[in-house]
Amino acid sequence: MPPSICLRCLARSSTPVESSLTSIAPNASHRAAFSTTSALAAATPAKKTTAAGKPAGRRLQLKKQVRTQTGRPVAPGERKAYRKRIVLSNTNALEVPGLRDLTSDRIVRRGGDGKTELARQEGRVLGLTNDTVDALRALETFKPSQGWSLFRRPATLIRRETVHMAENVVDATGERRSTVRKVLCGSRGSGKSVLLLQAQAMALLKGAIVIHLPEGRDMVNAHTAYHPLQTPEGTIYVQPQYTAQLLGNLARANQPVLSKLRLRQQHRLPVPVQANMSLDRFAELGAKDSDLAWPIWEALWSELTAPSQAEGEGQQRPPVLISLDGLDHVMRQSAYLDAEAKPVHAHSLALVRDFMRLLNGETALPNGGMVVAATCASNKAAAPTLDHMLKVATTQEGQEAPRWDPYVAKDERVEKTMKDVQVTKLLGLSKDEARGVMEYYAHSGMLRNGVTNLLTSEQWSLAGQGIVGELEKGAVRARF
Repeated sequence: MPPSICLRCLARSSTPVESSLTSIAPNASHRAAFSTTSALAAATPAKKTTAAGKPAGRRLQLKKQVRTQTGRPVAPGERKAYRKRIVLSNTNALEVPGLRDLTSDRIVRRGGDGKTELARQEGRVLGLTNDTVDALRALETFKPSQGWSLFRRPATLIRRETVHMAENVVDATGERRSTVRKVLCGSRGSGKSVLLLQAQAMALLKGAIVIHLPEGRDMVNAHTAYHPLQTPEGTIYVQPQYTAQLLGNLARANQPVLSKLRLRQQHRLPVPVQANMSLDRFAELGAKDSDLAWPIWEALWSELTAPSQAEGEGQQRPPVLISLDGLDHVMRQSAYLDAEAKPVHAHSLALVRDFMRLLNGETALPNGGMVVAATCASNKAAAPTLDHMLKVATTQEGQEAPRWDPYVAKDERVEKTMKDVQVTKLLGLSKDEARGVMEYYAHSGMLRNGVTNLLTSEQWSLAGQGIVGELEKGAVRARF
């Protein structure tokens, strides 16, 4: 053994570390080997718990944000009025030079061919006079989806179907005093509602009384009050508020004509009425009180459909044009319910029943007139019987008529109404008509490009072969 290692060193190295520390400091607490941390300091604190016994932890709590109103609250019905507002002028658009108006002297037949003077204006755009615009606004004929707000003043394109409609207006309001019953159909944007507007404008210019039902959907969606009424033919349902609104529109739009006509029949009304009251005041009486609306409507309609008398002040009766937009909504079950909670058919509503009797010819117009209805393709309602009747009526010669699906129930009321009605299907514009309306866009400043044959053909093709709604979208609305 080397002399540098002694027995004392060997004895010290064999002693445990804990024993040596204890011998040095007998009162020191127990320490773990190779550690200087106290054993008591290693104990973890107890976790806090909530009243429900769940461990409590840190949570991010934000104060509830309270919105402060900086302006006045929205009034009831204000949003709906803003959504349905009609704008008929644009001060930023240019005034079209040489724009002619649609006047009564253009809706006459001249020459031996039987065509009207309006046929010479086919393919051109004609403006509407201020009186005509005011009457059409009162009738609620203008729609927010139409492009009236893009141009300086309301104007409309004279297309081939407009010329045919003018011939019908001349037959109904002229010496012949015939009755025209017509339904307009076609794809979305083909111009059905605008053609209906043109018919109303021409009838107003010829001195006829115009009655318009703006939306068939508003008559059957159960948004207005109704009550049953017993008649010899069965139970019908009257809509007093809607009837009062219709009387108000009728009185405002036809005031120049109705103010010259007088009552001549004895009517049983809930209130006494002056014997020789003018028809415009009579209609306003029902518009102010919804409880009197339906009896006054029946009395006014009997006055308008009475044979005209040449003698006597206010005893003449002019022709009547009554129109409806959204025909497919009133050719099915309505959203109203009867006493047994069963759906009420739309033809059981009093106003719809009266219109359908005019459309199928059951009720005559002795003084002449027109009954025009248009279908709606933008919010089309499911009416299988109406669709089938329209397809049969528009089938061309040489083509096989479509057959009825035997697995679908047929609506006999709709079939009876559409049996002998003239149906006009609107297609696209011709290239000459498309060029005419595009030149009007260019003169108004809404179309920057020069109107050429190449541009006309291009836009006509992109618009589905001249669908006027698509043509307006591609040529004018695409900029915005």
